[in-house]
This record gives sequence, C-alpha cells and structure tokens, in this order.
Amino acid sequence: MNYEKESEILKALGHPIRLKMVEGLMNNECNVNRIVDVLNIPQSTASQHLGILKSRGIVVAKKEGVRTCYRVVDKKVRNIVRVLNQ
Repeated sequence: MNYEKESEILKALGHPIRLKMVEGLMNNECNVNRIVDVLNIPQSTASQHLGILKSRGIVVAKKEGVRTCYRVVDKKVRNIVRVLNQ
C-alpha cells in the first residue's frame, strides 16, 4: 500500500463539501454551475474543491464546448463512499 497516496485521498474526502461532491458525481457527471446550485456554495469554492479532488486523481474533467464536466474515476473512492452510506 502506498500510505502517502492513500492518506492524501482520505484527506481530500475528509472535507464535507468534497465528500458531498464525490457522492453526487458518482451518480451523475456534471459541471461547476450544477454543483454550485446543488450545494449552494460560491463558484470559486466549488472550483477550489474540484481542483483538490482532481489533483488527487479522484475526479477527471471533460470539456464539452465551453462547459467542463466532472466525474469520479477512482474505484477505491467509490467503494469508500458506498461503505460510508451503509
């Protein structure tokens, strides 16, 4: 196990907003505007948290015209969130 990498993933999931983002992005990929609306947070806050999730390899971004859509790609993270929901 790569303890450094795994602890960085857990730190990223340790913030309530990022955990909510990951949970939502597991079911539907969406853009920043949708995340801002659903979580009722400023766009800059959403972008900052998405940047952290992206840098840890938890989510990836895909350009669709002028919009950028995000989705969860880390299978371990999906499993962690599923366990937390039990």
